[in-house]
Amino acid sequence: MRRASWQVRLAVLPIATAVAVAAGVAQSHPAAAGGPIAVRATGCGTPPTTADAGRVDFAVTDDTNVFATVYLVDTANRVYAEIPWLTPGRTLPLATTLGAGRYAIRCVLSDGKVHTTSQFSVSGTTSDAVAGYKPLPDLDLTAPVKAYRAWLGTALPKLLAASQTLDADVARGDLRAAKTDWLTAHLDYERLGAAYNSFGDFDAAIDGTVAGLPDGTADKSWAGLHAIEYGLWHGSSATTIRPLTQALVTSVQGLIDDFPSEEVDPGDLPLRAHEILENTLQFQITATADAGSGTSLATAYANTEGTREVLSVLAPLIDDRTPGLRARLDTEISTLQSDLTATRDASGAWTPAPAITTAQRQRIDADLDQLLEDLSTIPDLLAPRTNA
Repeated sequence: MRRASWQVRLAVLPIATAVAVAAGVAQSHPAAAGGPIAVRATGCGTPPTTADAGRVDFAVTDDTNVFATVYLVDTANRVYAEIPWLTPGRTLPLATTLGAGRYAIRCVLSDGKVHTTSQFSVSGTTSDAVAGYKPLPDLDLTAPVKAYRAWLGTALPKLLAASQTLDADVARGDLRAAKTDWLTAHLDYERLGAAYNSFGDFDAAIDGTVAGLPDGTADKSWAGLHAIEYGLWHGSSATTIRPLTQALVTSVQGLIDDFPSEEVDPGDLPLRAHEILENTLQFQITATADAGSGTSLATAYANTEGTREVLSVLAPLIDDRTPGLRARLDTEISTLQSDLTATRDASGAWTPAPAITTAQRQRIDADLDQLLEDLSTIPDLLAPRTNA
């Protein structure tokens, strides 16, 4: 459904940032320290021996015939700037702002060689020094992935049970009950936000929208929860909807059967910690993905629960690198959840997103924006830097 933001995986460009993705463009401000650095098969160049605190700009050229990842590190191995993928013959900037300390440049070549320059000393003070990131070996994400897969193993049967209940409602012609039970099933799926990329074709079969379908809502290939939603809230008969609910049960059961062979990409967890709610802002708060039920704010709430689950399995890694971040995020998620539940009417029904008050929308937008800003640090914080 709303997975566009991660279907093309981009290189992580963290820390303040080290990389200009267009060809090596000169910085517009004067460099306090830096200069050219040549990556060679036998070494990683020679930085200046001393520098003043503040901005540092290095122009790094790959003079080898292999790719290089280049880091600026301190004596505790924290990373302050990086070029994640430097191609042979290319020059890119390695730039950041440093406080007092001792630093070096490390070059990790794709042929397995690792070179580190001599250290250089930075003295003085600056008000905007970048806080370095503790490197994350790839294997450190193994435990969170296992924990998340275990959680999915308990969540998927609940989705199946909810789908079977929905199908049973439609089978006996009780479309009123089906509307209630449709929402239960839909929210059960929406909480699985970090796993969509692992579900392959099952994602479209279970929760696909009309986006990209040539005949839109009339397209005969449209299936899953949103197709059922459209039918339920646009006057379709139980006879028309029943094949869709039957197919939904089959797809969910197929996902469960196939799940043991599917892999959760370790890199998806840090990315989805931010992107679940990024997509919520784009598709749920705007009601773009709503197919008639008017429950996109309920979906947004389920997305906050999915985000919280991802943060839970990543907790040890986040806490080790930025103490206090998770507590702040937890408070911000709770605030947003309160904003969303405040839009429900006196009967507890969800108000359609276009119908909430201006004050409610402004409060949701402001609190979600702040939460997204803080969540956006996690992909950089937990980007694998095995040889940094």
